[in-house]
Amino acid sequence: MNTPGPQPAVLDVAKGGVPLRMTLRHGIGLLIALGGAYLLIADMHAQLAASDPRIAAALMGGLMAAGATALGTLPVMLSQQFSQRANDAMLGFGAGVMLAACTFSLVIPALHAARALGAGAWDAGLMVGSAVLLGGLVLLVIDRLTPHEHFLKGVEGPRVHAIRRVWLFVLAISLHNLPEGLAIGVAFAGPDALAAQALATGISIQDVPEGLVVALALRRVGCTRTFSAMLGIASGLVEPLFAVLGAAVVGVSADLLPWGLAAAAGAMLFVISHEIIPESHRQGHEAFATTGLMLGFVLMMVLDTSLG
Repeated sequence: MNTPGPQPAVLDVAKGGVPLRMTLRHGIGLLIALGGAYLLIADMHAQLAASDPRIAAALMGGLMAAGATALGTLPVMLSQQFSQRANDAMLGFGAGVMLAACTFSLVIPALHAARALGAGAWDAGLMVGSAVLLGGLVLLVIDRLTPHEHFLKGVEGPRVHAIRRVWLFVLAISLHNLPEGLAIGVAFAGPDALAAQALATGISIQDVPEGLVVALALRRVGCTRTFSAMLGIASGLVEPLFAVLGAAVVGVSADLLPWGLAAAAGAMLFVISHEIIPESHRQGHEAFATTGLMLGFVLMMVLDTSLG
């Protein structure tokens, strides 16, 4: 009679899976971290509201976007499955919202802010154009220096064998959310609170399908439903943190407002062109991705022009 050998660790998936005990341990750790982050943010908001209402408003706008990302992970928790075509359409929708936000909520207000500071038409255009290129350049440098993994293209950046694939996904997600948080913060630091609220609302709308796509991508690399959803939720916390940072930097001087708005637009344009559109077209669903982009653009345009 053969004696069975040592049993392997239970895996979440048959091939390339993550040990179940490891994901549970990480999940509990993330839950504790999220609870601590919530308490920290609540205390931060109370202090900011007393010192600078604009920064406090930026924090709430960032939290709204983070909450939308968390909302998008719920279908994964409920074991819902979505086709690749639906995923690509949702990515296109997010790209359309971000593209309209760049135009109506960032670049145009940046031009107006530059003119309000006394710049002529040419000077304002050159200032905003330079800031757009600067924002894109910063994201390009981050993209080159930060090891991360695209949902479909695979590992990109310096080869770091010690980082697990799942954490490479998280880094990629953070790159997506960073310019969104900055854009929200810079907008709330400006004089038009309604336009800032429209921007935060639009970004939050596109964060719902983004959170879903993120969680589904993590499921594909072998994470459990709970772990995938919690990582998706955690990735959204980048937005309130950078919203506060953007509002604080611009709040130092009104002269920085057009630069901040335009730089945030440049960073978002980089993400749209370099990350989201290529991913949404890679599986041959260009028509659905493009339709989603146009719907997202129109929705954000209506929100911005109606609320702003």
